[in-house]
Amino acid sequence: MSEVLLQLEGVHTHIGPYHILHGVDCAIPAGGLTVLLGRNGAGKTTTLRTIMGLWQASSGRIRFDGLDISKAPTPDIARAGIAYVPESMAIFTDLTVRENIVLAARSGPVDSGRLDWMLGLFPALKRFWNLPAGNLSGGQKQMLAIARAIAEPRRLLLVDEPTKGLAPVMVRSMIEAFRALKAAGETILLVEQNFYAASALGDHVLVMDDGRIAHSGAMSDLVADPVLQQRLLGLSLDAHQ
Repeated sequence: MSEVLLQLEGVHTHIGPYHILHGVDCAIPAGGLTVLLGRNGAGKTTTLRTIMGLWQASSGRIRFDGLDISKAPTPDIARAGIAYVPESMAIFTDLTVRENIVLAARSGPVDSGRLDWMLGLFPALKRFWNLPAGNLSGGQKQMLAIARAIAEPRRLLLVDEPTKGLAPVMVRSMIEAFRALKAAGETILLVEQNFYAASALGDHVLVMDDGRIAHSGAMSDLVADPVLQQRLLGLSLDAHQ
C-alpha cells in the first residue's frame, strides 16, 4: 500500500441552500493516478473545489500529508503543493503561451530542464510559444492549463474533465501526456467522464453518487467487471471503445 497523501473524512459541503457533499470519505495514495467517476451532478467538481478551498467544507476533515487543510485559504493550499486545473481551464487568452507559463511560476523563472520536460509533454505549446493563447484549439488550451499547473513542482494535481469536448485524436494525446506525468511520479486526482480515458489511465478509482463515495478500489477490477460498471455508472467500457 502506498502512503496516503490526501484524506477526506466525513466531508460535507453546502453551496448556499444546497447540500452537495454528504459525508465524503476517501484516501488518495501518493504516486499514481486516482480517477473520480460518477454521473453528472454527483458532486465530483464540488469535491475538487472543496479540497482546494474554493468552497469551504461545512463539516468533516481534509488532511494533506497529515496537515489539516479543511479551513485553510486557497493560496495556502496551493503553497502546500496542490494545483488545480478547472474544467474552464482558466488560462489568459490575451497573453502568449510563454506569458501564461511565466505567470504560473510564482517563485521565479521556470527551470530550463523542467520547461523542456513540459514542452516534451505538450509539443503544440512550443509551436505556439509566442502567440496568444486564444489562438489555441480547445485541446491545446487544456494542455496549456495543465502545463501552467506543473510549471512549478507540485505534490498533487487536481484535474477536472481534461478530455471533455475533445476530438478522439486529442483525447489520445491527453492520455499519453498523463501517462508521462504518472511515469514522472506525479500524484493526480482526475475527474473524468470519458470511461475509455479513465480506464486507460487510472490506477485507483473512486465512484461518487449523490455526494458520497459509493465505490473505491483498483481501476483494473472495475474494468474487468461489466456488471459493476453498469451498476455504478450505468454504462460499460465496451460501449465507449
